[in-house]
Amino acid sequence: MEITLTVWIAFILFIFFMLALDLGILNRKSHVVKIKEALIQSAIWISLAFIFNYGVYHFMGKEKGLEFLTGYLIEKALSVDNLFVFIMLFSMFNVEPKYQHKVLFWGILGALIMRALFIFAGVALINRFHWIIYIFGAFLIFTGIRMVTHDQQKIDPDKNPLVRFFKKFFPITSEMHGNRFFVRINHKTFATPLFIVLIIIEFTDLIFATDSIPAILAISHDPFIIFSSNVFAILGLRALYFAIAGITQYFHYLKYGLAAILIFVGVKMSIAGFFHFPIVLSLLIILGILIVSVVTSMLFPVKDEETNI
Repeated sequence: MEITLTVWIAFILFIFFMLALDLGILNRKSHVVKIKEALIQSAIWISLAFIFNYGVYHFMGKEKGLEFLTGYLIEKALSVDNLFVFIMLFSMFNVEPKYQHKVLFWGILGALIMRALFIFAGVALINRFHWIIYIFGAFLIFTGIRMVTHDQQKIDPDKNPLVRFFKKFFPITSEMHGNRFFVRINHKTFATPLFIVLIIIEFTDLIFATDSIPAILAISHDPFIIFSSNVFAILGLRALYFAIAGITQYFHYLKYGLAAILIFVGVKMSIAGFFHFPIVLSLLIILGILIVSVVTSMLFPVKDEETNI
């Protein structure tokens, strides 16, 4: 099946429809997303991804179907790391739970746009300069090793270059104003701290994209497969955030699993010119790493004194 312009337009319209449904109807009023609601929404997004995956398998063939599934799992796994940053940010700025969904909505909308630009640029570069795939591979191996050997640093908003640049041109209020990003005070427009949180979320997602996009380029060079698998993984990220926000301590070994996935994919890219990893084998290895890291986290929970550090 050839991916025509009509298919692209239909898929993009589907994305906007789901976003409008999410913010305009299901979450029109700011409220605290309970774990039960988050789990239901996560199940819906995952189900939609697998339905779409079946469509890819049926209309585009087994190879493309497996590429989509592998790409979706990689992006979903790597996106979990974003969630821990979001939790830390909301805690640092004391963002009330009922306002977090709005920030995540607009943050993820920006992430979709940035991912699209990254994906098409990456595919174009690899198609034109194939040797770049080896640079991507080395970068992923380096990132995976660094993820294990370096502790996660706390984000200092005042040191974020995007925030510092924004403050030069726009005044910022010292306190929150509900779920508003901008307010008018004495006939002057101010940005609120909630908008600063949004800026940092966009910035951190840009950093995470430098890991995930090279990783998925090792699985497929088809722009539609790469973009659609990214979209389904990212669209379900908000619900997943609220589902695991209260139980993050159970997945403390996940970062080692993510590091192993990055190193594996980096090696896969680095030897692409000499050996081709079957997609089924790659999928099984990635699934195995995820399962082992989650099960290990459950079997060996963090001790109380470690969680208080």
